Amino acid sequence: MGASPQSGGQKNGQAGGVTRAVAVENAEGIGPFVFVCDHASNHFPPPYDTSLGLSEAEKAEHIAWDPGALGVARQLSKSLNAPLVFTTISRLVIDCNREETRADLIPCLSETTQIAGNRNLSADEKAFRLNLVHRPFHKAIDKVLNQRLDRGIPTALVSVHSFTPVYKGKARPWEIGLISESDRSLADPVLQALRIRGDLTVGDNQPYAPSDGVYYTIRRHGESRQLPCLMIEIRNDEVKTSEQEGHWAEMLAPVLSGALETGTADLSGGADA
Repeated sequence: MGASPQSGGQKNGQAGGVTRAVAVENAEGIGPFVFVCDHASNHFPPPYDTSLGLSEAEKAEHIAWDPGALGVARQLSKSLNAPLVFTTISRLVIDCNREETRADLIPCLSETTQIAGNRNLSADEKAFRLNLVHRPFHKAIDKVLNQRLDRGIPTALVSVHSFTPVYKGKARPWEIGLISESDRSLADPVLQALRIRGDLTVGDNQPYAPSDGVYYTIRRHGESRQLPCLMIEIRNDEVKTSEQEGHWAEMLAPVLSGALETGTADLSGGADA
């Protein structure tokens, strides 16, 4: 697809007139966390429901979204009285966890699946997608964080993702992985608390690391403000049902809260983004 959808098809942050691209829940929550979910949805609003060249089966696969991640994030948001910001459009339209200049911002290949409709895009089409969801998503996170910091509300930033049990033929043994970079004040106590349970294989910068280009949202909004921050990856066969999502949220909520109490995290922030 080389041309942008007609301007008449977009209204109030909607594509095809039907889908709001970014959602914020519990914006006024005053718990110490803010949760984000970059890959919450496998929704393809018109014209992307047909123009990308994907089958219905492919649109349901992990390449399109992080199944289970939003369910866990929503329950964490409720139990910890935390704001939650998430996307409502598939990452195959545009990946909100990638820098605007990266080649995989609008992926042409996801694992082994070709996304034909993402090839040879015009500058106008790329700009349309950026303005449809990518920039509004990050603007929404900025708004939530800045309002909290202006009010002096202690804040840590956590993104919630899921990953496949097998990637390119290689099994992944971790039930959960914690991704962090220069700030380890949240990652280290969470890692310790999960490993001490004895019933989990916990990845430390596995199955991904920031060097893989997956840390954009947390780096942009958390590390830039010197906030405690962490990216959580849960293997998606662990969150196939609402009951499983609830199990993980119930497990993680006290672990995250305890990490703030026992760790070295400074929740006041030190820089504006």
